Amino acid sequence: QTTQGKTMTKSKLIQALFGATLFFLSADAFADRTILNVSYDPTRELYKEYNPLFIRHWQEKTKETVEVQQSHGGGGKQARAVLDGLEADVVTLAVAFDIDQLYSKARLIPENWQSLLPNNSSPYTSTIVFVVRKGNPKQIKDWADLTKDGVSVVTPNPKTSGGARWNYLAAWSYALKHNNNSEDAAKAFIGKLFKNAAVLDTGARGSTTSFVERGIGDVLITWENEAYLVLNEFGADKYEVITPSFSILAEPPVTVVEKVAKKNGNLDIAQEYLKYLYSSEAQEIIAKNHYRPTDKGIVAKYAKQFPDLELTTIAQLGGWNDVQKKHFADDGVFDQIYDQGK
Repeated sequence: QTTQGKTMTKSKLIQALFGATLFFLSADAFADRTILNVSYDPTRELYKEYNPLFIRHWQEKTKETVEVQQSHGGGGKQARAVLDGLEADVVTLAVAFDIDQLYSKARLIPENWQSLLPNNSSPYTSTIVFVVRKGNPKQIKDWADLTKDGVSVVTPNPKTSGGARWNYLAAWSYALKHNNNSEDAAKAFIGKLFKNAAVLDTGARGSTTSFVERGIGDVLITWENEAYLVLNEFGADKYEVITPSFSILAEPPVTVVEKVAKKNGNLDIAQEYLKYLYSSEAQEIIAKNHYRPTDKGIVAKYAKQFPDLELTTIAQLGGWNDVQKKHFADDGVFDQIYDQGK
């Protein structure tokens, strides 16, 4: 259950400072211990369902009650909030680069954090798809359609949103594939796409709000799980999900913020909180929330839910460190393209 009336001065102060959505899920009103999971925008529903499962698991295992606090926002902004003092026991963010910053800038985590859990510390994956209005009036089928005149696109800002970086890289990779790996052609393609961008929200959930509640745009570029949330929450009679021919394997990673968790006396809970994401019970919840599970048995059970499509990977693009520096750092490719399109 969600509870918001408790007096938690420090948490409220942090929330005010960082502007993140913060809510609480607890076993009871007086939990023995509390942990904070700082996550990115579209995982709200996933962890709202997972947290009570973990709370029961921990209590059965240790006889101890635990409260889980949850903070959500654009992935890049969330990582900066942790660096600036938001005391996360665990982070579950959209891209590995953002988590790497917790080591390189503050030594909050070990350098080898990504090797400490299976699948490069990604208990689930996703990909990038489109949401259009019912009937698909602009006949949007693939990435090339997003560059056409008269098509209004909604996507978050890659400077603040991890999901937006996956969106951008999926489009970039598609452009390379269809233009003999010409980066000049890819830049021109991305330039046309962002010229059609009606609004660049700071996070994926903000973009969903712009598209659904504010009625902006013809197409929303978003996570696969977020796309199906739109259908489930707002109606398949109003929206359609379009799976493009080509996209990217998005691998949202997780890690314990060891320095903070140790200081808070929560290292054991934090480690188990992430480890349990790989359990069959948690993987079922992951699949039901339209994330792609890593458990092969659960993958097979939900195979019809996840369309096959050609996927590139971040490794094929050179890895996050190179990609971040090249595309999303100040004066990188994105800044050059976006400034030219203004």
